[in-house]
Amino acid sequence: MDSNTLLFFILSLFIGAILGAGMYFFLSRRKSGNGNSKVEATVLVERIEKVFKVVMAEGYFTEIYNYQNDKSIWNLINDKKKALIIAKAKVLVGYDFGKMRYHISEIDKKVIIDFFPEPEVLSMDTDYKFYDIEQGWLNRFQSDDYTAILNEAKQTMNEKALQSDLPRIATNQVQLMMFQLAATMNWKIDMQLPEANKKELEEYTTYRPTDAGIDNLDWKRD
Repeated sequence: MDSNTLLFFILSLFIGAILGAGMYFFLSRRKSGNGNSKVEATVLVERIEKVFKVVMAEGYFTEIYNYQNDKSIWNLINDKKKALIIAKAKVLVGYDFGKMRYHISEIDKKVIIDFFPEPEVLSMDTDYKFYDIEQGWLNRFQSDDYTAILNEAKQTMNEKALQSDLPRIATNQVQLMMFQLAATMNWKIDMQLPEANKKELEEYTTYRPTDAGIDNLDWKRD
C-alpha cells in the first residue's frame, strides 16, 4: 500500500468517525429531549352500579348568555366585567326502569304496571365558548365565576329539555316499545296506575312544540 492510499484510508476513517459521532450525538439529544416529557394519570373507580336506563329521545340545544357583573368601588368607580357565552348541548331523555314498580300475572300473561316513572334527562353532552370577555381593573374573572356560569348554563339546558317536546316523544316511544315487546311474546301490558301517577303520565302525552334553538338570555349579576 503506497503512502497516498494509506493517507486516503486514514482520512476516510477519521471523517467516518466524526460523522458517526455527530449522528449519535444528534440522535441521543433528540431522544433525550423527547424523554423529558412525563405524563402520569390515575383513574379511580369509586362505584359501579347496575342500571336499567333506556334513551328514548335526543335533542340539540343552543343558548346564548350575556353575562355582566358590576362592582362599585367606594361608590366612585363602577368596575364591571362581562362576557358572551354560547352554550351547546346534546340532551338524551329517557327512562330509569329501576324506578318502575310492577308485578306479573303468569295465569293471564300480564305485566301489571303499578307505578310508571317520569321521563328524565339521562345524559347531557355540553360545549361552551366564551366571547367578548371584558374585565375591569379589580373586578376580574376568577375560576369560581366560570364554574358558576357553566353550572347555570347546564341547569338552564336541563330545564329547557324538560320543557320541550322531548319528554312527550320519550313517553310515546317507551310505551310503544313496551306494548310491542309484550305482544311479540303473547303477553299484555296492564297500566293500573294511581290517579296521581296517571295524571303525570297524561301530561307527558300532551303535545308541546319542541322548544329547541337559540334563546337569548340576559343574565346580569349584581
